[in-house]
Amino acid sequence: MVSAEARGEIERMVAERREEAQRYPQGKPLETGRREWEAASRLQVLPKGARFQPVDAGGVKAEWMEMPHVGRERVFLLLHGGGYNAGSPRTHRKLAALLSRAAHARVLTPEYRLAPEHPFPAAVTDALKTYGWLLDQGIAEENIMVGGDSAGGGLTLSLLLALREARAKLPRAAVLLSAWTDLSASSGSYERHRRLDPSITREGLREAGLMYAGDRHPTDPIISPLFADPSGLPPLLVHVGGDEVMFDDSRIFAERAKIAGVPVTYKVYEGMWHVHHHAAPEVPEALAAINDIAAFIRAQFGE
Repeated sequence: MVSAEARGEIERMVAERREEAQRYPQGKPLETGRREWEAASRLQVLPKGARFQPVDAGGVKAEWMEMPHVGRERVFLLLHGGGYNAGSPRTHRKLAALLSRAAHARVLTPEYRLAPEHPFPAAVTDALKTYGWLLDQGIAEENIMVGGDSAGGGLTLSLLLALREARAKLPRAAVLLSAWTDLSASSGSYERHRRLDPSITREGLREAGLMYAGDRHPTDPIISPLFADPSGLPPLLVHVGGDEVMFDDSRIFAERAKIAGVPVTYKVYEGMWHVHHHAAPEVPEALAAINDIAAFIRAQFGE
């Protein structure tokens, strides 16, 4: 049963999508979307006690987020979503604060370079630099978790695959929230859930995927981890909304990772939309998802 709060949020998103279609029949310009998202993020109310500050993370602009009484030796590296062409630490401050409390850790969100100005491999390069900077700060890999929402979830997997291929130190675990693993948007759920998803479309994702891929094909495994060999990756928590068009990006990847011997915890939130986690704590299902992340992380640390 979907909560009243969730139904209200879905209705709001549907109305917003209709209004946007009327205002921008040819699609909202990218720069307009970026500005509106940044402006909206300034109105978000952060959890009490949340503290954030900018930092240069190995040449990559980034932001620390820290909730009260969290351990300083543990870090969650958050790679933000936004289709690889939008988003920033500012748009994800609320999620970062919630994850800081859930992980009992500081959260570092890099402002990785965005497409189309900076197509692949810019985002992966910046994620690698940020992760390497954490290690250089003396933070052990077993005290680092990596995660992200949507494109940030896909980037998390790209980072892990790059580290594995380089035989580098891998983080303790990874958290994937509605991860975008197939930039060609080719799986069946893109059509099956077309009428259910209140927020994203196959057409918009394909356009964003081409922006990011640049000269590479969108199905290149390092760009679209759904087509990569997932063996050797650290334990994964995979969350996905039951109604999102990107549903199969998580489902199929989780299945393939399990077959490859990766410890995978996979959870579907029925009736939920793409990265419904951002609606916590107001929407009960979103708060439940954040609490589930906390339980997963505690288990990884034997707590």
